[in-house]
Amino acid sequence: MRHIQPLTIALLASAFCAWNAPAADLKLIANPNVAATSVTADELKGVFLATRSSLSDGSHVEPVLLKDGPTHEAFLKDYIGKTEAAFESYYRSLVFTGKASMPKALASDADVVAYVAKTKGAIGYVSPGAATAGVKTLEVK
Repeated sequence: MRHIQPLTIALLASAFCAWNAPAADLKLIANPNVAATSVTADELKGVFLATRSSLSDGSHVEPVLLKDGPTHEAFLKDYIGKTEAAFESYYRSLVFTGKASMPKALASDADVVAYVAKTKGAIGYVSPGAATAGVKTLEVK
């Protein structure tokens, strides 16, 4: 039986970890009145899947989405664990049963930043190069 070299194991482990780690190709933003400076991946997923309406620090939050594009797709894949079609289907069932309404979806980074800046408790995401004046950036732990 062949022995696997330690270097091979290390390379496979690092590739696996990189593949499973959420991407850093977006910024998570919040209205300045949100007290938190970071959120867990589980909190973030719960907020955007309408299973929770506040963060662990008690801050009430309202999710805001981009309508489409690579940042939106990366967010859904990396943080929510759903494709666009699965996410839409999930929300349609919530809306149909009266358990939730569709979150606000905006066309551009600038629209998301403007909405989050003026809406108490709003939390959203934008591309990494987006200007984020008037909002705070949250770290995902």
